[in-house]
Amino acid sequence: MGLLGMKYGLAVTGVVLFLMVNTVQSIGANWGTQATHPLHPSIVVKLLKDNGIQKVKLFDAEATVLNALSGSGIEVMVGIPNDMLSTLANSVDAAEKWVERNVSAHVSSNSVDIRYVAVGNEPFLSTYNGTFQATTLPALQNIQAALIKAGLGNRVKIVSFLSLNGAPFTVNIYPFISLYNDPNFPVDYAFFDGYSSPIVDNGRTYTNVFDANYDTLVWALQKNGFGNMTIIVGEIGWPTDGDRNANIGYAQRFNQGFMSHMNVGTPMRPGPVDAYLFSLIDEDAKSIQPGNFERHWGIFNYDGTPKYNLSLGSSNSRSLVPASNVHYLPRRWCVLSPSANLEDPQVGLSVSYACARADCTSLGYGTSCANLDAQGNISYAFNSYYQINNQLESACRFPNLSVITTTDPSVGTCRFDIMILTAANQRNGGLSLEPLGVLVQILVFLSALLLL
Repeated sequence: MGLLGMKYGLAVTGVVLFLMVNTVQSIGANWGTQATHPLHPSIVVKLLKDNGIQKVKLFDAEATVLNALSGSGIEVMVGIPNDMLSTLANSVDAAEKWVERNVSAHVSSNSVDIRYVAVGNEPFLSTYNGTFQATTLPALQNIQAALIKAGLGNRVKIVSFLSLNGAPFTVNIYPFISLYNDPNFPVDYAFFDGYSSPIVDNGRTYTNVFDANYDTLVWALQKNGFGNMTIIVGEIGWPTDGDRNANIGYAQRFNQGFMSHMNVGTPMRPGPVDAYLFSLIDEDAKSIQPGNFERHWGIFNYDGTPKYNLSLGSSNSRSLVPASNVHYLPRRWCVLSPSANLEDPQVGLSVSYACARADCTSLGYGTSCANLDAQGNISYAFNSYYQINNQLESACRFPNLSVITTTDPSVGTCRFDIMILTAANQRNGGLSLEPLGVLVQILVFLSALLLL
């Protein structure tokens, strides 16, 4: 295989410790929670079950999420975030406490079907500059020792142990990143519906980059004596916004293509592929350092509504089933006032302030809101800030610029969202406390003064 697939969108996710046997062969989903207004975990668990998703991968061991999964029958992979690796690497006691609190307690008394513990999330990525290389293995060893003590695991000797004990090697594969990073990358090679110039390598024909990436890993494992090791694709998906190649059409094409392809396998590993879609629901609080698309990987919108038709292969899923029992704030939006002067120097300052504290990743070239005019872009920024602040009246007081309307300003593919009710904002009737609103208004004013 050589370098056929390795440079395109493939990353080792870390080491997954295998706890139990007989996992189901079906599509899983990554459930991230970096959202300003997350759906209640019980709603998400029902969403998973309604759509026939039997496996879920968590990036952290949040108690409310694990409690919601109690008795659901959904298989769980619990992640340990990278910022915890140092603590766990340097303290057996910390590792034992983590296992007791986040694994043992939920398995024994909460009926959560935890199958794996993932130690680190892509800790070996070059962008981390080796930050986690010295702590990943010690953290792994301490966690495994804690699992053994709790009666939940076996002794680990890294890759050789994983192979001998049937534990999986986990990898993330992102053909979208191949397209994002390389303007010369052939678009059709990212998908599963045919490529006019397939690549032939050692007699094997590759019509898509997923197969090339996956088999590069298979080849590397074989070369090092671990040819029979199980592989899990921990993350695979396609974003729907934030970049010219991140759109609903491409996302539907890729994910539906993968759902059909995962049962076929690759030239070197024919047969079903064990994989977790990335991701389940959009997360509007994720870092956009990798790109604006980072907040738009979900097959569902922030409110649990499906983005597009997608069959996940179960008997009742010719299309996605939306989340139920979701409640919204009132139908009102914050937009640019008709009387506002676009030459007002406060316009740029106010938009910058709003976007820095809200989510404007749907604005810009190639995005869902690319066709908005200047007024539309300003209104979008104002409304995003207004909704994230729970429609607080003072969050729509940009000086002589903004007004609250009950007319939906959405146009074409550009959706002006209304925020959902969460447990936090429901306690205050859907609105934040007024002192916070006064503070927000003061901050807007001070920011404008400082930038004059």
